[in-house]
Amino acid sequence: MTSLSLQAFEGHWDLSREIEDRRAGEMAHLEGLCRFDRDGEELIQTETGKLFLSGGRGPFAAERRYLWREIAQTIHVFFEDGRFFHLFDPGAAMPMATHDCAPDRYEVAYDFSDWPDWSARWTVVGPRKDYTSVTQYRRCVQPAI
Repeated sequence: MTSLSLQAFEGHWDLSREIEDRRAGEMAHLEGLCRFDRDGEELIQTETGKLFLSGGRGPFAAERRYLWREIAQTIHVFFEDGRFFHLFDPGAAMPMATHDCAPDRYEVAYDFSDWPDWSARWTVVGPRKDYTSVTQYRRCVQPAI
């Protein structure tokens, strides 16, 4: 695999996310679309979809945004409000990163080894959180409207 650049993420991706909430003892599933739109030197990542909770609850509308910037051969991810979230090496097949948000700790393992399909596995632990979220991204040519 060659090193990815910020530009490689531009466009539309189908996303499928499985969330195992160990504290609540339930599973959730999200199906949706992820867009990476160019805004100057950065990409705006927008995820939208429908969230289904265990027990047949849902669907619920879900949406979130992040900002991605390429700085010194690494990709820096920021929250929508501009606060730093984490960074990773896009040249690694399976880069990892952490984000401490006391008292919680967020750990991500990206997997680009099957590019252009890729995934992000988040493990979150803290006094009120204990979950794993695995998202699969697949390039889509013609996004659903």
